[in-house]
Amino acid sequence: MKIIGITGTLGAGKGTIVDYLVAKHGFTHFSVRGYLIGIIKAKGQEVNRDSLTHTANELRANNSPSFIAEELFKEAEKSGANCIIESIRTPGEVIALKAKGGFKLLSVDTDRRIRYERILLRGSETDHISFETFAANEEREMNSTDPNKQNLNACMSQADYHFANNGTFEELYQQLDQIINDEPSNRN
Repeated sequence: MKIIGITGTLGAGKGTIVDYLVAKHGFTHFSVRGYLIGIIKAKGQEVNRDSLTHTANELRANNSPSFIAEELFKEAEKSGANCIIESIRTPGEVIALKAKGGFKLLSVDTDRRIRYERILLRGSETDHISFETFAANEEREMNSTDPNKQNLNACMSQADYHFANNGTFEELYQQLDQIINDEPSNRN
């Protein structure tokens, strides 16, 4: 059983990687976003980037910086299947999951303008925003000294494999296949 996490910038291709691992390699998907949306909807609140961030930060502050990822990790272990946990966002999550042994973290990034165009095409409930709002949201999530808040730079720096998703789908898939087959070409 393999449990992989994925982190990265907004619109960089986390979902594309997840979809490929699920379809091609039979991974089971666990989503931080999905977990949070369930909580937000149960409270009768609107799902948007602010409510997602607020709910995540509140859960971490009330429990631990790694709480959400550890909850999903427990579910992944119960499944007994190869799993991917999407949207690792705090250094505490990375540390806690790596301490469990055998966990690998992927990170993905690409040019901000390209990522913005991608989120417009994706069109989820949190994607109908201006470029300025997109950039401001990302800046807020890139660095934090609060262990309960998102710090994508720190998470990405701790990844076992890095992807600059600037090429074709086929190039990205080839890199993923190498990792799944345990070939070391993308290691730090």
